Amino acid sequence: MLQLEKIDPRTLGQRLAEARKARGVTQEDVAVFLGYSRPTYIAIEKGERPVKADEIIRLAGYFGRSVHELVRPGEPVVALQPHLRATAERMKGGDDQKLLEAIDELQRFAEDYRELEVSMKSPLRTNFPSEVTLDSPIEATELAEGVAVQERRRLGLGDQPVVHLRSILEWDVGLRIFYGEKLPSAVAGMYAWTSDLGCCILINRNHPPQRRRVSMVHEYGHLIVDRYKPGIDYISMTGRKPANERFAETFGLSFLMPASSVRAKFHEIVTSTNDFRVTDLCRLSHYYFVSVEAMSLRLEKLGLIPKGCSENLKESRFSPMKAAQMLELMPYSETSQPYPQRYKFLAIHAYDQGSITQVQLARFLRCDIVTARQIVTECLTSTDVAADGRLEMLHLEEVQKSLLANVS
Repeated sequence: MLQLEKIDPRTLGQRLAEARKARGVTQEDVAVFLGYSRPTYIAIEKGERPVKADEIIRLAGYFGRSVHELVRPGEPVVALQPHLRATAERMKGGDDQKLLEAIDELQRFAEDYRELEVSMKSPLRTNFPSEVTLDSPIEATELAEGVAVQERRRLGLGDQPVVHLRSILEWDVGLRIFYGEKLPSAVAGMYAWTSDLGCCILINRNHPPQRRRVSMVHEYGHLIVDRYKPGIDYISMTGRKPANERFAETFGLSFLMPASSVRAKFHEIVTSTNDFRVTDLCRLSHYYFVSVEAMSLRLEKLGLIPKGCSENLKESRFSPMKAAQMLELMPYSETSQPYPQRYKFLAIHAYDQGSITQVQLARFLRCDIVTARQIVTECLTSTDVAADGRLEMLHLEEVQKSLLANVS
């Protein structure tokens, strides 16, 4: 039974308005669907006219939402959607409706994350980098190189490859990185900041893992120079890129492929073979877990190979995937789950403690109930082989125990 009297009519109206815009329909369309006049429905969105339970159920179905999403407690993440929508409208990329759906997808992820944190009384610990301004005489790309080195040092990463990138950015920095299905293929990702959630990033889940990694750190670069300015990033841009985009692009490549490390590996190869071949490029890109194109562009930028090599490889129809198979380069294990690990753990703990139902768990995990149960089983227990060969079961609660509880 819906207890609508406990919900602020203005908050409910705002959620209805956001759901309607994401669905791509007008107030007139919704009014016709409900059989009301347009002013009546406008009054509902403004919070001036009370909504009945049966109307909420009908509207949830029409907007493709669950009832819970419309009547959930707390204010919507209002700073996220409107600004990203304004950005999408300015860009006019030709995929307006898809972009609106992707923005809505990020909004829903962000609100679900916040609801889980509030429910479990577990706010995210953040460790954001200092902001950098681009009004200095230093070129944005040169500045980005130095900032990338500083950021790796701040996080204790040295100059070696970062394999578990998403996990590090989540746990050590406090970024909320989601993988979205709705983004148009030409869009790499989008970034937005809210005062209550901090940095929220949506990466194109349909892109290869190497591309997703570059997109993640690119958006991370925007956190450094465009903290409060939402943005949508396409894979390619026409014309000269603005300073903030040049910074984010260079920061991403520098963070993933530190100059000192790349130079050392390159000279190691050339010294031992007196050459640097395409096979060496493939192995090096695999070592840093980036695409062959990104690796070749980085080598060009550092002046280690002639400019135009990456373009020549493209024109020759070179297949990095076939090359990796021929060289027996084993692919890295990289999850493509849409939500961060911490988000998943919070949902599972909430279910394990009885704070949410199976239906709610499945909604949080974006799957059916059977799959949700399987995820819970896999996460709560782990099977290991003991020294004597026996199978041992380890429950997640055992590794959650405090080591300080019994310390005097």
